[in-house]
Amino acid sequence: MLSQTLQDFPLLILDGALATELERRGCDLRDALWSARVLLDNPELIRAVHHDYFAAGADVATTASYQASYEGFARRGLSAEQATACLQLSVQLAREARDAFWAANPQLHGVRPRPLAAASVGPFGAMRADGSEYVGHYGVDDATLRDFHRPRLAALLAAGPDVLACETLPCLQEARVLAELLRAEFPQAQAWVSFSCRDGAHTCQGEPLAEAVAAR
Repeated sequence: MLSQTLQDFPLLILDGALATELERRGCDLRDALWSARVLLDNPELIRAVHHDYFAAGADVATTASYQASYEGFARRGLSAEQATACLQLSVQLAREARDAFWAANPQLHGVRPRPLAAASVGPFGAMRADGSEYVGHYGVDDATLRDFHRPRLAALLAAGPDVLACETLPCLQEARVLAELLRAEFPQAQAWVSFSCRDGAHTCQGEPLAEAVAAR
């Protein structure tokens, strides 16, 4: 879906910050689950924010799953089945908002791309809720990262997003693990990777950004 869309429309506009907009609408996100908490408390508001970003010109809705993980939901007392449902709800909300917006605006068909639902895959450090997503240096091996990301990817992809958004990774290690995992176990998935950086030339962990972008 993403590849075809980019062939027809080389420039895509991403949505804005989901958490910022949820807070502006009254959500208290001072919580280890951050915006994923709203999947439990007020999912309709997430759908509304997605819809409003589409109306403002966004071509992509990024789901409320950045901070969502089996480990994080387990600390809140949710079972694995309930965590899966929450992860998949995040995709469902973005798709529903997209479909409603697109159906209500036929004059936009062919003028701008049909909006995409991008399933957010936040970094391992976000699950820790200790700020380590901003510095990297997790101190874990590749197998730990694979075991963390694998079930999240499976749950999100089962809900049918158009693309995975592997977001704000602080280190090259995690990007490589995700890329290898997608190639080996989810070869039909399309994804992009973005890094968080300490400056204009280095990831948050300190690797040269050019090296991280060139890695496979």
